[in-house]
Amino acid sequence: QSQLVESGGGLVQPGGSLRLSCAASGFSLDNYAIGWFRQAPGKEREGVSCISKSDGRTYYADSVAGRFTISRDNAKNTVYLQMNRLKPEDTFVYYCAAGAEWTTAQGMCVINAVYAWGQGSLVTVSS
Repeated sequence: QSQLVESGGGLVQPGGSLRLSCAASGFSLDNYAIGWFRQAPGKEREGVSCISKSDGRTYYADSVAGRFTISRDNAKNTVYLQMNRLKPEDTFVYYCAAGAEWTTAQGMCVINAVYAWGQGSLVTVSS
């Protein structure tokens, strides 16, 4: 059974850091582009960072550029999202997705032909 499992979310104070992990089982992440998305209740999911499957091209939405870093460790079959200088407005449920490749639309990245979604990990930035 192919699945993505996220971990690393939690409560952090403004200015703090968290690292989200997206671990795959049942398939190899190095065959897929990966995106990190976030969603607030009642709102659409928005792609904040993506990484390609082949050449490691990355994309960051303006809201997270310079603070978040996406990376992949194919040996561990895991993709990470390092989040620094967190702000209260970064409070969302974060999801990872694996798919064919990423593109951009309206300032966000989009994963084409999604193969799997993670279950979500809540990040709360609050003092």
